[in-house]
Amino acid sequence: MSEHADHISCRDVVALVTDYFERALPAEQLSLFEQHLNFCDGCISYVEQMRLTKELVGRLEEEDVPVEAKDRLLQAFRDWDRS
Repeated sequence: MSEHADHISCRDVVALVTDYFERALPAEQLSLFEQHLNFCDGCISYVEQMRLTKELVGRLEEEDVPVEAKDRLLQAFRDWDRS
């Protein structure tokens, strides 16, 4: 999280969004996360996009994903640390 204990950055929101959805943020971080959303339209949009993505992807079964797409995704994630 950012150096300032009285707020979090947009970068922090991106890093914490999964814990936010899973209700795994400690109370203080949750409060800072939600305060940030009160004034940052970009992060509101990001969180809503991630919420929708999570909802839609949660409906997919592995067999629904074409083999070619699965292979490309797996390769992209393998290369992630290299870029």
